[in-house]
Amino acid sequence: MAAAQLADEVKTFIVQSLACFDAPSVVVKSVKAEFNLVVSPQQVEAYDPTKRAGRRLSKGWREIFAATRKTFLEDTADIAVSHRAVRLRALGRMIAKAEDMRNLALAGQLLEQAAKECGNAYTNRRELSGPEGKPIQTEAMTPDLSRTSQSDRDALRAILERAAGKPGGSSSGD
Repeated sequence: MAAAQLADEVKTFIVQSLACFDAPSVVVKSVKAEFNLVVSPQQVEAYDPTKRAGRRLSKGWREIFAATRKTFLEDTADIAVSHRAVRLRALGRMIAKAEDMRNLALAGQLLEQAAKECGNAYTNRRELSGPEGKPIQTEAMTPDLSRTSQSDRDALRAILERAAGKPGGSSSGD
């Protein structure tokens, strides 16, 4: 059976879906739902330039794929589930449904997940503090040499001068 010739609108849909990491089987179902067309997973895979089946894909479709993938990877703001409020609303609906089904174990797990979501458990943000919750000292610390003997200070000065390339020596005033 020969593959049906697809309209450019359908091809664009397939290429963009694949660029957004949809599996060929998912794209097959989406094409059926969106366009009422039956396509095979192999036919869909021919529009993915990252696969062997898509190695002969034309330059134009490759460019659409690359642009869509770049936008998809860079712009998570358009993806609803990337927002905490959307995730919490969905968890709220799931909790209500679990309670209606009297599945208290699942409701408890979902409540725990919502609590973690509210407590920033799913973010990369971490707050660090010093002892007793005080801010961590970040400025450079200057050593206190007031209790250091004169001979130790002279030895340290000689070491630093040698390290700096200056001719050293004791400056103890002999």
